[in-house]
Amino acid sequence: MKLIAAMASSVALLAGPAFADKIFVSNEKGNSVTVLDSDSLEVIHTITGMQRPRGITASPDGKVIYVCASDDNLVRVYDAATYEELPSLPSGPDPELFVMHPDGKKLFIANEDDNIVTVVDVETRQVLAEVPVGVEPEGMGVSPDGRIVVNTSETTNMAHLIDTESYEIVANVLVDSRPRFAEYTPDGKILFVTAEIGGTVAAIDTATNEITKTITFEVPGVLPEALQPVGLRVTADGSKAYVALGPANRVAVLDVASLEVTDYLLVGQRVWQLGFSPDGQFLYTTNGNSNDISVIDVASDEVTVSVQVGEQPWGVVAVKSD
Repeated sequence: MKLIAAMASSVALLAGPAFADKIFVSNEKGNSVTVLDSDSLEVIHTITGMQRPRGITASPDGKVIYVCASDDNLVRVYDAATYEELPSLPSGPDPELFVMHPDGKKLFIANEDDNIVTVVDVETRQVLAEVPVGVEPEGMGVSPDGRIVVNTSETTNMAHLIDTESYEIVANVLVDSRPRFAEYTPDGKILFVTAEIGGTVAAIDTATNEITKTITFEVPGVLPEALQPVGLRVTADGSKAYVALGPANRVAVLDVASLEVTDYLLVGQRVWQLGFSPDGQFLYTTNGNSNDISVIDVASDEVTVSVQVGEQPWGVVAVKSD
């Protein structure tokens, strides 16, 4: 046994230290991105020099961070390891949310003021297309196979399904008032669309583009008008979905198979967007009015801790460290 222990110790030394993941949080009013170490949950860096950062995402390999700098009318780009600012991307006016194509080559960006989705090649930094959509486009999602990008228009109350090759809208689905976010299940069979003012989540059958269920929420002691679904994320195994309920200060846990709500988790104030750790073990929530993020253990559905970040955290993405 001593020999085995010694060998294991030697292997660990040869392998070197294990590096924690990095959590990047965009702070809308703080005009910054807070970077945290996922193990200690301490702030290790703050990126500044942007105006009104909101949507945030990473390249598929986790090496590049993209930020919608809404008042700069740009997508700011950063090296995830060094935090060096890289050449920015054109975005169209007032970029709010975007989604990266699975191949890592194209960003699809919602331009709220111009009612378009701008498609940008991240390598050439050229605009490939501008797709007219409904009024006040916001939410973005992409199918697992990369064939369809979804945009939600807040005032038109629709989910627009866009072919990623032709850039044509192939279907429109009417949903409840002020749709905010779109997310597919990993098998691509269900598309979830949150409706902030409607207070619902539409579960759309992607084979027919029909709503199979409209999911509602009820929390004892919380006024119905405070139950405002915004961000939504589905676990990698497709078993659960988490829904940020805005000023209700709760994250709803949804069983995907039954489309029933199984729990409500108390987090910080005005929970907005959500992001998983790279291994899927934790879910991070951005809480805009308490200026913190909450950490949810996905296996137990327990909120383990909340950590202060910048002013009015909006979006979050976590990547593996080098």
